[in-house]
Amino acid sequence: MSEVDLRIQAAASFAFIAHERVGQVREYTGEPYINHPAEVASIVESVPHTPEMVMAAWLHDVVDDTGVPLSEIRLVFGDEVADMVSGLSSVSVLADGNRALRKEMELKHIAVASPQTKTIRLADIISNVKNIAERDPSFAVVYLHEKARLLEVLNDGDALLWESAYILVHEGLASLPKNP
Repeated sequence: MSEVDLRIQAAASFAFIAHERVGQVREYTGEPYINHPAEVASIVESVPHTPEMVMAAWLHDVVDDTGVPLSEIRLVFGDEVADMVSGLSSVSVLADGNRALRKEMELKHIAVASPQTKTIRLADIISNVKNIAERDPSFAVVYLHEKARLLEVLNDGDALLWESAYILVHEGLASLPKNP
């Protein structure tokens, strides 16, 4: 195994252990949470990428969901990976206001992120929106509109992923029941 492969495997293992330690599972399916970062990493690998992007894809939810501090990601995986994970991590907390205000903060945060970080966020959107309309139509109304707005600031991420995310979000929106 090459050094690069070992570093990516280390990020995958770190993410697996962190998510497993807190007992995190996917909300609608109950499947192991690690399947989501694995899918995001695979999507990132399908377009031009760096090893650091793949590592950050594996780690993108660790800070928000498992209590691992960003400083630990920085210490173990370096500044470049930590900076991408930081760009993908929440900057808002419940005390910052309602969901709309918090999502606006998140949008401004990712808007200034690197194109590499935005590419990972696009892969995350693709992974998350595929079945939301059928699994939770009432939440999908809010969620898909948030993602459509987010796409407006992700246009300097990978173009193919942006197009895929755009199609998935808008197909999801079109599939929702219309208000009478």
